[in-house]
Amino acid sequence: MSPFRFGLLALLGNAVLCTALLQGLNRADETFPPPVERAKETSREVVDADGRLLRAFSNSEGLWRLRTTSDDVDPQFVRMLLAYEDQRFHAHKGVDPLALLRAVGQFVRNGRIVSGASTLSMQVARLIEPRDGRSLLAKARQMARAIQLERRLTKAEILDLYLTHAPYGGNLEGVRAASLSYFGKEPKRLLVAEAALLVALPQLPERRRPDRFAKAAEAARGRVLTRMAVSTVIGEGEAERASAEAVPIRRLQLPALAPHLSELALRKEPGRQRHETTIRREVQQALETVARSAAVRLGPKLSVAMVMADARTGEIVGEVGSADYFDASRSGWIDMTRQLRSPGSALKPFIYGLAFEEGLVAQETIVEDRPADFFGYRPRNFDMSYQGDVSVRQALQLSLNVPAVRLLDAVGPTRLMVRLRRADVRLALPTAEAPGLAIALGGAGITLRDLVQLYAALANQGKVVRLGNGVERVPEVVVGDPLVEPAAAWNVSDTLSAVLPPRGSRRLGIAYKTGTSYGYRDAWSAGYDGRHVLGVWVGRADNAAVPGLTGYEAAAPILFEAFSKSGIAVTPMPGAPSGAVRIAQSELPIGLRRFARTASGLVSATAREPAPQIVYPPEGAHVELGARTGSDIAPLALKLQGGRAPFRWLANGRMLPESSRRRTTHWIPDGAGYSTLTVIDAVGRAASVRVFVE
Repeated sequence: MSPFRFGLLALLGNAVLCTALLQGLNRADETFPPPVERAKETSREVVDADGRLLRAFSNSEGLWRLRTTSDDVDPQFVRMLLAYEDQRFHAHKGVDPLALLRAVGQFVRNGRIVSGASTLSMQVARLIEPRDGRSLLAKARQMARAIQLERRLTKAEILDLYLTHAPYGGNLEGVRAASLSYFGKEPKRLLVAEAALLVALPQLPERRRPDRFAKAAEAARGRVLTRMAVSTVIGEGEAERASAEAVPIRRLQLPALAPHLSELALRKEPGRQRHETTIRREVQQALETVARSAAVRLGPKLSVAMVMADARTGEIVGEVGSADYFDASRSGWIDMTRQLRSPGSALKPFIYGLAFEEGLVAQETIVEDRPADFFGYRPRNFDMSYQGDVSVRQALQLSLNVPAVRLLDAVGPTRLMVRLRRADVRLALPTAEAPGLAIALGGAGITLRDLVQLYAALANQGKVVRLGNGVERVPEVVVGDPLVEPAAAWNVSDTLSAVLPPRGSRRLGIAYKTGTSYGYRDAWSAGYDGRHVLGVWVGRADNAAVPGLTGYEAAAPILFEAFSKSGIAVTPMPGAPSGAVRIAQSELPIGLRRFARTASGLVSATAREPAPQIVYPPEGAHVELGARTGSDIAPLALKLQGGRAPFRWLANGRMLPESSRRRTTHWIPDGAGYSTLTVIDAVGRAASVRVFVE
């Protein structure tokens, strides 16, 4: 049989089969439904707070098939697609008889098949239920499936299936996957040349792949543009300009932002196709770019982690778990935002916040930065030098170690731990050890996320803000006691906002603090403005030492660069709350002009008068109880010199009945044994002696 006769019989046979299928469709439709549900399987997507794609995962078949609707693509593309593939898409019921007649007529006139008669519905049927071969039986099945689809779905749903399943070469399916891979953008806004190429590729996706067969892709695009101009879907001038555009010659990688967070989202709900996050894509992209470039500058095996959050809502807007997820030399797969590491000096602001709240110091209170011994613990400054007398403001800005330990000794390490728990942060202490003064210098473990949560409270005027995990939304503010009172938070923020930026960085109007862990293993920097807080960690994932690695030199420049490039405008710091004011040192009450501690551990301040001194009984004296009168014990005389009246006496920590302006008083011992006697003057200075009563 000649090809001419065979082709004619094939086209006429299709028409006959179509009529027969229509008659028995109801019974067949119930017995053999189309695989619509299976067709809904797409690549799992992780999207940002505005629904924009952060990362996609290939489906079980290894295909990049992103769910696409007509709302996701340029309306011009839809018009071009329908004009080229199925002009009567909205009129027919799955099979277009007019298209069949046209195809037969073209075959008769030309002696060959000029165009097919497949509708978009038939193409969808073939895409969701692929079959080998192009026999008459296969074509008949497509027609039947197309009619079934039309009975079950709306035209919009059928079009969406085509937009999702259309092949574009390799493992790309759907208009979104193709647009992202070839143009690097979502198909919401397409140029005429781009739309024409996406219309042309699905007919022969492997032979027209622009990354392999650019000439064939360009020729196919040209045919689409010519037909669009003829059918007046676009103007002739538009077609000419679009034809001059170069076709893309390489395939781009699909977005792979926030990889650690994306994997967390999949682990939490593995059955979902679309995972929403609180991330903002432009912020995430900027932070990842800064992290990668910074790691290259810093050297091999070093990684960078960052967390940026909204201090008012607790939402994570950007999170970088490592400098490069795919860099094995930096152990990029490890999420360093959730690893316990030593914070160095990064916790000092919260020690100062407690001291401000307790009224122990003001910003201009003088504190000593000299060698000190705290019951065997001898902290030293980072540079091994000492500044002598400095203000509390200077001590925090310079991150001096000894003053921070002095203040922690005054407020108490346990009290600091309790306060941090208000923010749902629990420091990891060495096994079987109680909280100690070493916490001030990093003697505990904390994660970057928890550190950011603490600094979010400072940015939020002391109110606790519990951070989300980036996947779920959280309450804006935790109802309960603040981490520190607003006035104390303001004093800390006012101090830290005046710290000079690192070398090479410009001022941004943020408050920030750095930290370096023992042995140069971790470099930290945390900063905030009136709305957002950003934490940065730099180090090695294996916890190895990096000589010379410091928070100021390594982490702080990254903090400023990331804040600047995040695209988030800096929000001014809130004004001072009621009762918060910076007072000059000369105008402070005498008790706040200088902070010091006596050997007894009581807080004292040095005034113009000499400090009080107990002259009797002297330190270490053995004192006899004296004569007894019945059951009475003879009182012991107490004498002091210096100090400012009135005076308060304590015996073994218990206050004696009355204060006195005299420098002598009497005390009746409770019994034999060691006793501690303490006197406190009017400005809080104290002196103590330890005696043995016989």
